[in-house]
Amino acid sequence: MTVVDLPEVHTCSVEGCSYNSDTACHAGAITVSGDQAACGTFIDIGTHGGLSMTLAKVGACHRADCSHNDNLECGATSISVGPGADAADCLTYAPTS
Repeated sequence: MTVVDLPEVHTCSVEGCSYNSDTACHAGAITVSGDQAACGTFIDIGTHGGLSMTLAKVGACHRADCSHNDNLECGATSISVGPGADAADCLTYAPTS
């Protein structure tokens, strides 16, 4: 897998995230981490940032128990981020059976 092949953040419905613009994540890449598959890149500082012409990729996934996880890389086609147990969670997270 190359950086170009990393899955995109298809949608982000987290209000208040500095990287969110019209439900599109404009961080270069996000990290999924924590006990609830949280978006580790979420930040609410009242200033918008990120890359204006690019949609975020999933740079790393620390949830080894997710069925999409392959050597700490996300293997999903794309993911959605939104409010869950935390303010910003990977809604595509699916525990291995």
